[in-house]
Amino acid sequence: MSDTSPIDQILAALRGALPQNIVADAERNLRAALNSAFERLDLVTREELDVQAAVLGRARAKLADLEKRIAELEQKSTKP
Repeated sequence: MSDTSPIDQILAALRGALPQNIVADAERNLRAALNSAFERLDLVTREELDVQAAVLGRARAKLADLEKRIAELEQKSTKP
């Protein structure tokens, strides 16, 4: 997996395609436009996704444990 962000990849391609005298200005404008577009999207980072997946996993495990305990208690309460 590459550590290069999509914005940096686009800017690298831009640097190779444009004359050097306008690259800095175009890069600054493109970076601002892309950052603005990405901020409007409801995106999360991989790290945030991994944290939420771990939280969900723990919640599922706890739910399964609680369901098992409830079933055991129900079974005990129905015995004479």
